[in-house]
Amino acid sequence: MGEAKNAFYAQSGGVTAVINASACGVIQTARQHRDKIANVYAGRNGIIGALTEDLIDTGLEDDASIAALRYTPSGAFGSCRYKLKGLVESKAQYERLIEVFKAHNIGYFFYNGGGDSADTCHKVSQLSDTLGYPVQAIHVPKTVDNDLPVTDNCPGFGSVAKYIAVSTREASYDVQSMALTSTKVFVIEVMGRHAGWIAAAGALAADSENDIPVVILFPEVRFDQQRFLDLVKANVEKYGYCSVVVSEGAKWPDGRFLSEQGTRDAFGHAQLGGAAPIVANMVKQALGYKYHWAVADYLQRAARHIASKTDVEQAYALGKAAVELALQGANAVMPTIVRKSDTPYRWEVGSVELSKVANVEKFMPPEFISKDGFGITDVCRRYLLPLIQGEDYPPYLDGTPRYVRLKNTAVPKKLKTGFKI
Repeated sequence: MGEAKNAFYAQSGGVTAVINASACGVIQTARQHRDKIANVYAGRNGIIGALTEDLIDTGLEDDASIAALRYTPSGAFGSCRYKLKGLVESKAQYERLIEVFKAHNIGYFFYNGGGDSADTCHKVSQLSDTLGYPVQAIHVPKTVDNDLPVTDNCPGFGSVAKYIAVSTREASYDVQSMALTSTKVFVIEVMGRHAGWIAAAGALAADSENDIPVVILFPEVRFDQQRFLDLVKANVEKYGYCSVVVSEGAKWPDGRFLSEQGTRDAFGHAQLGGAAPIVANMVKQALGYKYHWAVADYLQRAARHIASKTDVEQAYALGKAAVELALQGANAVMPTIVRKSDTPYRWEVGSVELSKVANVEKFMPPEFISKDGFGITDVCRRYLLPLIQGEDYPPYLDGTPRYVRLKNTAVPKKLKTGFKI
């Protein structure tokens, strides 16, 4: 039996209510196989921690603290928006990763993130072969946007969907109670740059017991201002009020984002924000209705107190599966969620080659969006409902959740040269 190698784990991009549950799955499973995985080092602030040799020794955390990650939101080790480009233009960065991995006897790379991190993970596996230092690179899926291909859904999405469904219903109750003399239209802006999965979850506020008028603005459907205003007016005339869920990625007919600010983030994506006030003011100017608007922003992805039990279980399971795949000799793969049935809801863990995942986005299927473009179909509802099922409350102390804060002790550096980001 060969020498046990260390593992490197990092969190990437926007964090979620359950990304630490995946970290828990990775670390706990690795600890059960110390004959093959000596220790798990985490990157402080994601992949930047690897480039700068700023590693965290998770082996110095006790079992109780690691277990507590399962119910703690956000990124316990720090995340980042930092994209490594192609192997040619970013060759020095990839070579630096391998240099750090080699110095710390790292043979396993677990990268927990979305599409960009899947691409990085794939490239690391390719370069490690070229440089003659084998590293098994396994991508652990995470994204609230639910836009990774192949996997039925992404850990992080179910909890956001639950938060938005509940928040839209509760706010609608509020607006209904005040509509006669006050607010008639409530607008909530949700995340989703190109895919409207989160916005779709807002439609779950209405069901057979809750006849709530909810209008959804999807990125996949070009915004028709007049048809939208006509629908809002019709809802107010029928119900006395109307709720609107707008995706940050909603677009004008010419393809421009409703909320584009003219700036870009670290990944080169257009910086969005402000779709809700744009839509709300549009309603005010055209129809004269009093409004209120809100932007869910970080609240939707950090809300561990109302996380979906399904989501927590899947996030942990895919972290666990990533380690098991590595121990089986797999490389350049991602564990996936495979749906077996809607009712009763059954799922299992599968896997897919990263070449089929990197740089591919999954959008809302046309059959999930109602014919008028402002709602969801029964097929979509059957898809969404299992993902928000169950409660998995964290422990509470003095009325607030008791989350863990790790020591995050640094691993001593071994390389003489630093690296500038």
